[in-house]
Parts: sequence; structure tokens; C-alpha cells
Amino acid sequence: MSFDIERIIQTVSEASRCKITVMGDYCLDKYLYIDPARDEPSVETGLTAYQVHRKALYAGVGGTIANNLRALGARVGCVGLVGMDGEGYDLMACLEKIGAETRGMVLSRQICTSTYVKPMRKGKSGHYTEMNRFDSRNFNPTPPDLQEQLLEALLASAEDSHAVIVTDQFLERDYSAVTTHIRKKVSEMARQMPEKFFYADSRGFVDEYRSMLVKCNHLEVVRCIRPEHNGEISQEMVLECGRQVALRNERPVFVTMGERGSLVFEEGRVQEIPAFPVIGPVDIVGAGDATNAGIVLGLSLGLSPAEAALVGNCVASLTIQQIGVTGTATMEQVRERLSSLQAQASALR
Repeated sequence: MSFDIERIIQTVSEASRCKITVMGDYCLDKYLYIDPARDEPSVETGLTAYQVHRKALYAGVGGTIANNLRALGARVGCVGLVGMDGEGYDLMACLEKIGAETRGMVLSRQICTSTYVKPMRKGKSGHYTEMNRFDSRNFNPTPPDLQEQLLEALLASAEDSHAVIVTDQFLERDYSAVTTHIRKKVSEMARQMPEKFFYADSRGFVDEYRSMLVKCNHLEVVRCIRPEHNGEISQEMVLECGRQVALRNERPVFVTMGERGSLVFEEGRVQEIPAFPVIGPVDIVGAGDATNAGIVLGLSLGLSPAEAALVGNCVASLTIQQIGVTGTATMEQVRERLSSLQAQASALR
């Protein structure tokens, strides 16, 4: 399909007039950079002690969405859970540094701050490769009082927002910021606020959202309709399941297909949205979160679902080229990449 790229560029350039609430799972991404030349044996154990010569901290998951929205110029309200620990302090500092609103973040001693510690080892070429990750997260049900505080914070932030993104990224049912109870309540909120875009990205529970736009990958959309399916997944199966989810939710459904782009299911039809070719090494960590930022920003500014999906693909293509960090895309980069797509289309005419 063809796009009016100039109109899309002009539209997304007005990002500063939008506020988007990002609710759900937040974590601290902690990168530890290790140079093998500094390795030394531990006196106590004899094992190699890796020497960290640099570290970098980023807000991850919901924080990655917030980072990208802020980099594009939108205002952001953050609603999530933070432990009253050192990692929580660092996470809040990361969000405040980018200018996000953090009054919706619920702090508690009942939980730990979800944290991904990512050791990055320097190779002979000078590039860093991620080693085994160390994760900290909660493995007990989220207390009911914290769930109610989250819902109160969400309602307060949503009232002056153009859209709400729910980022539901953990597979344990009720151990994080987004629980069974909250999925139900957010779906009710979406029905009560039809003038706002409510959008959910869920790895394991996309089938529990109603009256909302949803985004998932091709594997997740099939599991949503055929949870017992374990075999190969065909294009026909993806199309069938995507149509069923869109029909059930009565809202557009976005299905990402990696380097093959994405699909948008809307009003009984499906539209194929191209990917942006990327040359060189890539790091796909955070690509889905970057896609979410682009899609919802586009929708909030009045783009069609297909046009918004193109912006999402564009933002993701820029972030995956940033190796060993939690990447973001600036508005200038988005304009340039969208313009390159327009130039390619003109050359083919």
C-alpha cells in the first residue's frame, strides 16, 4: 500500500501536543561493561573476577516506551511499581532525567524493583557482547492494596492523556504491576473512555483485554486463539487468528512480523506494513517497546492505524541499530528514515 509520507512526517512532528500514559511493568536496565584485559583471579576463590570499568543505567520495559516517547517529543505519565531499594532510586532517577511525570509510580517496601543486570564483555573487535543476564523480579502475588493504588494512579493520569499504553511483559499471572484484576479494570476503563486510545502489549495475556487496541507478535496472536497449538505457524494461521482477535475486541490489532514488517487488522481487512531495511549488526532488545511508542504516538496525533504502524516500524528500525544499550529514536532520525522510504518509492516509479 502507498503512504503520504510528507503528511505523516508533518503529523508526527507535532508530538509535543500529546500526553501518553505508560502503565504497567517497569524495570531498571543495568549494563556492566567488562574489559577482558582487566580480568584477574580472585584471591579467595581462584575464579576469574571480571572488572567492571563502566556502567550505564536505563529505564526498561515501560521505561523504554517512555524513553522513546520523550525522545520523540511527547509528554509521558508513568504508572508502575517501584521497590523502595537502590534499584528503585536509580529507576526513578532515569525517568525523572528524561522529563517523564513520575507521580503515578507506586513505591512500596512490599516488593523489589524489577532489574535486568546485563554484563557486556568486550571482544577483540572492540564491540561488546551481552553475557548471561541477572534478573531480579517479584515471585509473589502483587498485594491487593498496591493494585488499587495503581488503578487510582492510572485513572488520574489517563484523565488528561490522549492515550494509555499498558505494557504487560511478565508471564507469571499475578506477580507484577499488571494482574488479572487490573486487566479487567483497564478493559472497563477503556469502555468508559472511548475518546481515548487504550492499547495493550502483552506477552502472555493478550486474550484477556477487551475494548482495546492490542499489539502482539505472530506467535502470540496464534496462541491467543489456539493456546494448545505447538506446531509450525503459517501465514494463513496468523491471518485467521488476527482477524478473530480484531473481531472480538472491536478494535484494530497490530501484529509484528520481525524483518517482514507488520500486519494491521481493522474492520474485517488486513493491511501489510513494510519493515525498514537495516544494514549491519542489530540488537532487538526493546524493539517491541519502541514499536509501541511509534504506533500510539501516531494514533494520538490522528494517523490511521496503518500509518501509525509504519511509524512504529520506523522507530523500531532505528533503536535496533544501537548495540549494547536500551536505544531510542529522535524525531529528526524518524523524519530522515521516513523520507528515505519516500525516496525509495519515487525511484521505483
